[in-house]
Amino acid sequence: MSIEALIFDLDGTLADTEETHRQAFNYAFVRFDLRWEWSKSTYRELLHTSGGKERLTHFIESMPASPAEKARLHRLVPAIHAAKAELYTELIADGRCPLRPGVRRLLGEALGAGLELAIASTTSSANVHALLTRHLGSGAARWFSSIVCGDLVAEKKPAPDIYLLVLSTLGLPAKYCVAFEDSANGLRAAKSAGLFTVVTASQWTTGDDFDDADLALSCLGDPDHPLSGVEAAAVGGPCLGLAQLRHLHAAAMAGAPSNEARA
Repeated sequence: MSIEALIFDLDGTLADTEETHRQAFNYAFVRFDLRWEWSKSTYRELLHTSGGKERLTHFIESMPASPAEKARLHRLVPAIHAAKAELYTELIADGRCPLRPGVRRLLGEALGAGLELAIASTTSSANVHALLTRHLGSGAARWFSSIVCGDLVAEKKPAPDIYLLVLSTLGLPAKYCVAFEDSANGLRAAKSAGLFTVVTASQWTTGDDFDDADLALSCLGDPDHPLSGVEAAAVGGPCLGLAQLRHLHAAAMAGAPSNEARA
């Protein structure tokens, strides 16, 4: 069974953007005279909640504050998030988040082979376009037949809504598509939608439960950043290319146990 589309998460998958998001949140807090600073360890925990506004809401609810103060802070969430998005775009424009190894290569292979490309991300469309424009050029958004963001669905990851909407937009059943994720929430969403799923854990998600992944790698690999020996043996080469992906996908669709493809 052939692959007709590749569907990518963005944050942590196309690029390790989470550190830039963390910095942008902290700068936004300063703008609002909030004495908050999300450390890396705090942010790692907050990433279990999908969506920036939802993350802020969860953080406020966890604070030892009065109901009145929490209500005041909740009213600020849209404005804080808007400021954070503006700051994030500025940081991305400075080139702080290069694409992860193998991303540009695999996108190029897929386009050259006539596959559809899509993005399924809980981040905002502005964040998606900022990253694509900075690293792939001003017309990069047109490479993708479908870009679905969290504000277009009722439930964010780990619910499958975002992937189901992408599949509907593409007009393809899940069996002809492959999803790329970096988190347990993303993996659960993709698998719930019936997708063959490749996980490339980021620094923020290493240690998450990826047992249900069809393939788990440290990255996609590039000639100057090859996969490790064990990973290379699992995919049949130093990089995960379209040929290797098609082989693994076909084996899975034919009924091979998914853990045979695990690095």
